[in-house]
Amino acid sequence: MKPTLFLSDMHLDPSRPQIIQLFIRYLLEHGSQAREVYLLGDIFEAWIGDDAVPADHPVLGAIRRLSDSGVPVFVMRGNRDFLLGEAFAEATGTTLLHDPTVIELDGEKVLLMHGDLLCTDDVEYQQFRAMVNDPQWQAGFLAKSIEERMTMAKQARSESTNRNSELAAGREQIMDVNQQTVVDTMREHGVRRLIHGHTHRPDIHHFELDSEPASRIVLGDWFDQGSVLEVIDGRYDLQTLTE
Repeated sequence: MKPTLFLSDMHLDPSRPQIIQLFIRYLLEHGSQAREVYLLGDIFEAWIGDDAVPADHPVLGAIRRLSDSGVPVFVMRGNRDFLLGEAFAEATGTTLLHDPTVIELDGEKVLLMHGDLLCTDDVEYQQFRAMVNDPQWQAGFLAKSIEERMTMAKQARSESTNRNSELAAGREQIMDVNQQTVVDTMREHGVRRLIHGHTHRPDIHHFELDSEPASRIVLGDWFDQGSVLEVIDGRYDLQTLTE
């Protein structure tokens, strides 16, 4: 039986070419053996619009090769690449997913999310997220020149890095998910299993939901190594990739 693979938070960027190569190699060597592949957001460190990326981008080419091989590839937007659009999906042969999305996996309903919607303690971030996901804001941003968008993206990344450093110094928990929000969201979608990324804290959390066993699986980031969840025949294996 072929596995289903889940990855997120690659944050691919030219400044870390070794991670780009690790991701491409994993997709082509292991993804090609999968039943389905899910990329749950923040594939890229920044995505300022489909029109700003050359058609021969190596990552897009690798994803396209995987989808052309017959493996369905599904992509969920993250907080870094929320502007992934239909041109990206067409270029890569992928299917864009809404956040959240419920799938059936080995006979079980499973909820997929990027994860940032669960971090409700960070009110300031949730306000920012609502703004940049507003269609009018996105249309205005995409109407700017590529150079203008690049400048704005660099500024936003710098501000985000500084803010995260400040929060980590004293209130790190504000950047993690809110457990009550997790419970409410899973209950709303009628699931007992949730898979997400975003927090960069890979783990499998077990708890009770309405007196029944439930689990929340957190995918890891790809800053210093790779991280993937392999699901086969009802078994969930969270793996770290070093090469």
